[in-house]
Amino acid sequence: MKRRKKQQQRQRKIPYLVLILVFLAAVIIIKNNWLDELLAPVFHFMEAAGEPVNAQPSNSQDEKEPIAPETPPVPEPEEEPQPPEPAEEEPEADYLILVNKEIALPEDFVPPNLTIPNVRFSQEGRAEIKHLQAAAAQALEAMFAAAEEEGIILYAVSGYRSYALQKSVYNRHVQNSGQEYADRISARPGHSEHQTGLAMDITSKSVGFGLKTKFGETPEGQWVAENAHRFGFIIRYPKGKEDLTGYNYEPWHLRYVGREAAKTIYENDLILEEYLRQYVDPSV
Repeated sequence: MKRRKKQQQRQRKIPYLVLILVFLAAVIIIKNNWLDELLAPVFHFMEAAGEPVNAQPSNSQDEKEPIAPETPPVPEPEEEPQPPEPAEEEPEADYLILVNKEIALPEDFVPPNLTIPNVRFSQEGRAEIKHLQAAAAQALEAMFAAAEEEGIILYAVSGYRSYALQKSVYNRHVQNSGQEYADRISARPGHSEHQTGLAMDITSKSVGFGLKTKFGETPEGQWVAENAHRFGFIIRYPKGKEDLTGYNYEPWHLRYVGREAAKTIYENDLILEEYLRQYVDPSV
């Protein structure tokens, strides 16, 4: 009986010895990096199934250094765009269009080449009134830049106005101030220089960004009065010429006429009608 028990105990120990040998063999295989290769398909399947895999780092001295990510290829330099051919300057006569209390524009008149000048504006919104004809817009940019170099900061307020918008503006003045006074400070629809796209009202912080006659007494207003002609602008409704223009003095209302005409008007203290009559068409 005792011998039989001992034999049974030895038979039970054999599986444990086998397991120990298998474990030792597995350690050896792991050290030689064989197990990773054997189990790679299993790991790949587990990753595809979404199971986390804790891969053991290899201890092999022959392990390759990690490959750095490729540097994106430098694109071949594109050909530098050629500047557009300069547009032919329009004759200054095109900027001498006359609009006043007697001469009106058609209701459907829209000026060409409207653009928004790259200058400061006193308020946001109302994109329509920020526009000017291209030549006038460029001249305004140059004038504002020159003023700023001398410490004069100007703001644009109102440029192009369509017939419909001017009608609304004029009617509001009539309702607020009556017909007679409205006709001294605002043009009737079709009779506004703003519809030409060549006029811009300007202002400054010193007058609270408003359109006020005292703008003419400020450093900004005085600078404009003395320098606007250098850039092709005139003060369209100057002081002392109210009976000729039909409008009150407006030091903020600039009209683009081109540099040559503006220089002559400034040096001879003229208004646009007088200039046209003396230098362009006596019948005006």
